[in-house]
Amino acid sequence: MNARSTLKPSADTPYNAADEKATEAFWSDAIAHKGVAELRRLRGQRGAQKTPKKAPVSIRYDREVIEAFKASGPGWQTRMNAALADWLKNHSPKELSK
Repeated sequence: MNARSTLKPSADTPYNAADEKATEAFWSDAIAHKGVAELRRLRGQRGAQKTPKKAPVSIRYDREVIEAFKASGPGWQTRMNAALADWLKNHSPKELSK
């Protein structure tokens, strides 16, 4: 080690990199992967849901219904979902096909 080196051996050094056996022992428990790039999500991307609970759909409602729910403020889609779920507790979709 030359006089200018900032790396100084200490008790914190996990192993002597020049010792081949020590290096192999240190890295034997390492997890191998192809690269970090595959493990990272792109910025703004959500991770996969563990158990998807909702399905995206395209549906048309009367303008008055949408405006009423939107007027109630942020979270209107969640409240609309709750209203439909509440309706299903006491009714059956089969009732509508009559």
